[in-house]
Amino acid sequence: MGALHAGHASLFRAAQRNGDVVLATLFVNPRQFDDNRDLEAYPRTLESDLAAAGANGVDCLVTPTLEEMWPSYPAPTPTTVSVRGIGDTLEGATRPGHFDGVASVVAKLLTVTGPCRAYFGEKDFQQIAVVRQMVRDLGFDAEVVGCPIVRDADGLALSSRNVLLDGDGRQRAQALSRALRAVQSAPATASAHRRTLAAVLGEAGVDIAYAEVVDPVSFAPCSDDDAGERRALVAATVDGVRLIDNASVTLVRGEG
Repeated sequence: MGALHAGHASLFRAAQRNGDVVLATLFVNPRQFDDNRDLEAYPRTLESDLAAAGANGVDCLVTPTLEEMWPSYPAPTPTTVSVRGIGDTLEGATRPGHFDGVASVVAKLLTVTGPCRAYFGEKDFQQIAVVRQMVRDLGFDAEVVGCPIVRDADGLALSSRNVLLDGDGRQRAQALSRALRAVQSAPATASAHRRTLAAVLGEAGVDIAYAEVVDPVSFAPCSDDDAGERRALVAATVDGVRLIDNASVTLVRGEG
């Protein structure tokens, strides 16, 4: 959605290594925002985005207009792509309609691009799961590729929203990655990991939306009977800026 940073650049370079032509789409999609204030505040930096795309191997940057994508906007679009289950929890539960907007716009863009590999950053881990499910269910000729999270030196996951944080807000926002490092440090039960996540975020005084441990494919919440590799996901608001982060964690079964 623009405001390109090093995380986006890593996707472009991955596509360049593995494809013949690198096509990127840039569109601030209003249908995936549930708060107009968030939509209005979202950074728009087209001139620098064009330069960043060109410098990182993008052959064609597609920048459709709102009228081209959603002719009836702001009226609701009658046709919606909705991924049940995965899309109803976490981000889907706290931001109603968000993943309907994501799935609908990605479906439209994949229709335009045709057969391809589609690269997504793992910071939006649930989004990747939603898109993969949609691609499987609707039979798009596309391979969805997840790429590792890119972080700043202070651990904060790169996000276009980070520019909206002031110095104090950015410092408190580091609690998200700090909480994830804490649960990665040692295997534990799902309940113990959840308590650790909540405690670290709570100490920083951020507004917690969720701190959860789930199956990385189905996104079903893990129980203390689960063991092995799962995914920890956190979301919080810092000075009005919503941030998300995630990491792989190891679960052990609880006793008794």
